[in-house]
Amino acid sequence: MDLGLILNKEELTREEIIFLLSLTGNEEINALFGRADEVRRQFSGDEVHLRGIIDFSNFCEQNCIYCGLREENFSITRYRMTPEEIIETAKIISNEGIYTVVLQSGEDSFYDTDMISYIIYSIKQNTNLAVTLSIGERRFDEYKAWKIAGADRYLLKHETSDEKHYFAYHNRQRLYDRINHLRYLKQIGYQVASGSLIGLPMQSIENIADDILLCKELDVDMAAFGPFIPVPFTPYKSHKQGSVELTLKTIAAARLVLKDVHIPATTALDSIDKEGREKGLKCGANVVMPDFTPHPYREKYIIYPGKRGIAEDPLSAHKMIKRRIEAIGRKISASRGDTLKKNTPSI
Repeated sequence: MDLGLILNKEELTREEIIFLLSLTGNEEINALFGRADEVRRQFSGDEVHLRGIIDFSNFCEQNCIYCGLREENFSITRYRMTPEEIIETAKIISNEGIYTVVLQSGEDSFYDTDMISYIIYSIKQNTNLAVTLSIGERRFDEYKAWKIAGADRYLLKHETSDEKHYFAYHNRQRLYDRINHLRYLKQIGYQVASGSLIGLPMQSIENIADDILLCKELDVDMAAFGPFIPVPFTPYKSHKQGSVELTLKTIAAARLVLKDVHIPATTALDSIDKEGREKGLKCGANVVMPDFTPHPYREKYIIYPGKRGIAEDPLSAHKMIKRRIEAIGRKISASRGDTLKKNTPSI
């Protein structure tokens, strides 16, 4: 295949995406990264959008075999933040000049419909933050209630587009249901984020291409691709971690295919490469998600080991992230960073 021709095509086929993900020469890979950076600049400019994360509970009722929060991981100390602690942390995020809060947890039904609604409504009343929920699969009526309460976005990664692999990784859940949840969230007005892990056992380059294409089919507003990191006390504890290079190639290929979506340079990428965020931002990413979970909770959200910045003060870690972004010539956005899609209303 002709790399130069592929990099300048408007639409890429599955075979062409696989070709890009399979590149091995430094010159060819750098050409991919450079073109992805151009497309990122064309569709989202040089601004980097910050989303402040609050990991408010590490309880989880699922047992996904790659995840440190899985129900059967008895090695971690579980915690739940109170609604008041969550709301106060959101205020800190707002005061730091960030315009989106991501409320993230394991699948924890302790936080019922009304409690989550109260947290969303209170944040909306006290700040100008966009509210993203990242709390797993919940009932459709709950999604609707939280939308009414003021939630703007929902992050629900599909993790893999291969049905057999999905069942092997999750065993209590089905890919068909996950896709239906994503479609419903989009239908009722959420800006939707999905994505996958790079380097999961059994995963092939073809699977990753299909993950990118599923994000396109779902018309997501954000697509997140981060490396798999093996976690002690899980069935995949001895599996090798995902490749930095393949993760970066995935980000770059996703930018060429999806164009007008937000793509984060993930904390997981930064945790296995000391310049992971910078590298992600230089090959198509335009979002960074600093962790504002307060002590003593932030050390206990062990979704994977070695999470960068976990021992630091949240405000100090945030300032360091801002310096790193500015050092590569990018600007911190002063907007909410709503969907880049022209045919979708900003909410």
